[in-house]
Amino acid sequence: MSATPLEAGSDATSLIAQEAVSYEDARLQHPPPGVRHGKARRRGWFLRRSLVLADACAFVLAALGVGALNTGAHTLSHPPLVLGGLVAWILLAWLYGYYTQDELQMAHSTADDVPGLVLLAAATTWAGQLADAALDVKEPPISKLAVFFVALVVLATTMRAIARMVVRRWLIPTEPTLVVGTGRIARRVVEKLAARPEYGIRVVGFVDDDPLTDHIGDAPYLGETDQLERLVEAHGVHRVILAFSRAGDSRGVDLVRRCNQVGVQVDVVPRLYEVLGSKTQVHELDGLPLVSLHAPRLPRSARIVKRVLDLAVAVLMLVLLSPLLAYIAIRIKLEAPGPVFFRQERIGFRGRHFRIYKFRSMYIDADARKADVGHLNKHEEAGPTMFKIPEDPRITPFGRWLRKWSLDELPQLWNVLKGEMSLVGPRPFVIYEADQITGWATRRLDMTPGVTGLWQVLGRNDIPFEEMTKLDYLYVTNWSLWGDLKLLARTLPAVMRGRGAY
Repeated sequence: MSATPLEAGSDATSLIAQEAVSYEDARLQHPPPGVRHGKARRRGWFLRRSLVLADACAFVLAALGVGALNTGAHTLSHPPLVLGGLVAWILLAWLYGYYTQDELQMAHSTADDVPGLVLLAAATTWAGQLADAALDVKEPPISKLAVFFVALVVLATTMRAIARMVVRRWLIPTEPTLVVGTGRIARRVVEKLAARPEYGIRVVGFVDDDPLTDHIGDAPYLGETDQLERLVEAHGVHRVILAFSRAGDSRGVDLVRRCNQVGVQVDVVPRLYEVLGSKTQVHELDGLPLVSLHAPRLPRSARIVKRVLDLAVAVLMLVLLSPLLAYIAIRIKLEAPGPVFFRQERIGFRGRHFRIYKFRSMYIDADARKADVGHLNKHEEAGPTMFKIPEDPRITPFGRWLRKWSLDELPQLWNVLKGEMSLVGPRPFVIYEADQITGWATRRLDMTPGVTGLWQVLGRNDIPFEEMTKLDYLYVTNWSLWGDLKLLARTLPAVMRGRGAY
């Protein structure tokens, strides 16, 4: 897809995005009153310094720990060289923006850091080798370098996760946020933020020149955009989100400039947001920002890599979890009459039918009682929908526990081995759900359905049908191996939170 459609509807959005890039410079030149007088520190300030400290601890522990395993004056046991490597690590991380992503991206997590940390650890290890050669220092064995590389990635990831937890939970738990707009998009922004308290975004209110409501959720309408500076100072606002205000395009650009003047972070919901994904790239054409979308093609080589990853992880998990699988099977059989496994026909890759496997979590007469509980369906939105019931009376007590921790999904690893499913992919719809999908949304069938995916990480059964199909479309059209690895890393925390698990 080319970037041409953007010119028709989002010239102003491109200008707004360009203005928002200058946030950091504006923040330094025009700090808000609390920061100017040293009375308040924002979460970004603490996070940047905490991440630097986390990286320093990780690097020193990895270098000294691995260096202690081998005698001799080599890089990993030579304090001046360790210090030099640490300085190089921090400088490279700073140059590539690894300390500012949390301030710019409210949903940034440690899992998002892993690809960059792997590359950074590789570059630092290679730089150490060059330093050995230049200074004629004894080089450590290749095995020690490999251990150092792995230890550095693991320790940096762990230390960064701890640093974020400390800052977000105890030092600065929430970030006061102002939303510009009161329409449908503004409402969706608030609903998403309310559903993800781990982001620490607290919406203090809305501003709009032509408001459609006096409140959204618990957040009130605070006034017109002319009052922006006063409201930012009065409520201690750290972040402003532009969510399709009814103000004109030139007014939107002016709002970003005014936000820059008072030193707050600016987030803009872009036009055509439904098709902008993780592989979207912004570049310039003689000073005019263009957003480029990758053609949604998955080459054969990528499918092979994805399949190898599926087989390796599925086999490993089935072996390691075999005692748990046996325990679950016995409990199901003892609790209620019926088979251990639930089998259901689903729609897979390119519309092919397959039978999905799950641990049975309902009583055997669940299908016969479906009409009796239809009025309890959570999804009542207009148009295509799903059938999901919180506290479904047809679920057995042990089945409820299985669903809470998503353990009923484990037999799908067998579907992965058979090639019918992947570890990560679009949601495997049942037939009546798949029949509701038409047009552009059918692109989800271009990839094998997954045990986990964007739909599970972002809310599972709480996500409406229409939004789930959009998430699947974004996954398919923006697929990358790193994206799959990050989704796998984010699946366990999502399961632990239990959101949408019923």
